[in-house]
Amino acid sequence: MKLVIIAGLFLILSAATVTAFQQEEGCSDGTGHSGAECANCHKLGLDEAGKLLEGVGKVVSVGQSQVRGLFEVSLENQGKKGTAYVDYAKKHLIAGSIFSIAATQKDSGDNQVRAPLPKPAKVDINALPVKNSIILGNPDGKKRLFVFTDPDCPFCSKLHMELIKLIYMEPDLAIVVKMFPLKMHPGAYDKARVILGGDSSYLLNKAFSGEQLPPPGPKDAKEPVDESIKLGESLGITGTPTLVLPDGRILPGFKEAGEIKRLLDSK
Repeated sequence: MKLVIIAGLFLILSAATVTAFQQEEGCSDGTGHSGAECANCHKLGLDEAGKLLEGVGKVVSVGQSQVRGLFEVSLENQGKKGTAYVDYAKKHLIAGSIFSIAATQKDSGDNQVRAPLPKPAKVDINALPVKNSIILGNPDGKKRLFVFTDPDCPFCSKLHMELIKLIYMEPDLAIVVKMFPLKMHPGAYDKARVILGGDSSYLLNKAFSGEQLPPPGPKDAKEPVDESIKLGESLGITGTPTLVLPDGRILPGFKEAGEIKRLLDSK
């Protein structure tokens, strides 16, 4: 049996949180049937996927993923491309990278490779550094919301628009945006450097609007981005977007402004 870890999972179409998928001989798709050859009876066409994910992005291609029980979907949103996964029940959209447990132990050169860190349930948000961040909303706000984002992540782009709405809904909120470029987006690291090295909020808006950013120059240091990545990894963050609420809860995935406000107000 091939075990896998699905890192950076986040839920778009359901209120339930999906943490991992592990398939044995049968399907777990909510239909009540099982069988060894699930892919023979579970299909998702391009047109159906387009209607299902309308508003999330343009569906470029659909196929079976390496993990039984999931379709692999390539999406495009405002010129940015990404990969997501839809379960066979077609109720959940999951984004992130899939890692084989064996692959996290050794690479091709027989060197040890660090597996993704476990994510703590809560963190001390007062201990998180504001340095090397983009501050949205009220810099002196009594509440702080940390957001780990990737300039080439289409889901981060959608969330950014919701954060703009949230600023007006929560005038006492400081939104601390951390650059967390993913390796699956090759150009994101250099964009993060440029964003932090210049007029950060303007350049971040520009990136999320699909506009081209200049290449990094001497003033666009790597250290601020590297420190933000290191911070995210220390918290067990593996995907974007990821929120850290004022009470320390870590919540991966896109959420609308109203839902974030409810989470901020909840105890």
